[in-house]
Amino acid sequence: MDTRPATRRTPSVRRWAAYATCVWTLAGYGTLKLYWALGGTALISSAPLPRSAREELVAQTPGTIAGHWISVGLVVVGALAALATVRPWGRVLPRRLLTVPMWIIGCLMVSRACGVLGFGFIGDVMVLTGSVHVGPSDMEVARSLSRVDLLLWSPYFLVWGLLWGATAWATPVRRPPVRP
Repeated sequence: MDTRPATRRTPSVRRWAAYATCVWTLAGYGTLKLYWALGGTALISSAPLPRSAREELVAQTPGTIAGHWISVGLVVVGALAALATVRPWGRVLPRRLLTVPMWIIGCLMVSRACGVLGFGFIGDVMVLTGSVHVGPSDMEVARSLSRVDLLLWSPYFLVWGLLWGATAWATPVRRPPVRP
């Protein structure tokens, strides 16, 4: 049983959330986007996107490659933002500048994972159970994409969104020093 006071555990929770978010961002999404930007093709055909967007992704058009590089840049910014919540150099940034985007990103990712934004657990189950009409020519592709999304992408975005929320929640309130 942990007998340390709650105030001593708070810094470790902050660090855990921030570092986990940073690692999840860089190691998962960042690595994949960098791999795609450099011409890799693994998992591209299983990306849960509309047919035209998936075809562009598979064709590696200049626009999609540029999008991957933009994503890589955003991943770096996101990883640095997560670290800024626990590192001394991050104290120069206003707390709200860090936490408001983190809450928004976390909510969007959880919404995406659940299916509020079209893909996600709800949409995948609806496709797999036949609750959503899919044309006969697209049925096999839709079912395949739904299975991959249900087992890979939706859980990934759910955990990532929860990590962003945990990081935002654990970011300390910065009080100005008290003057004597």
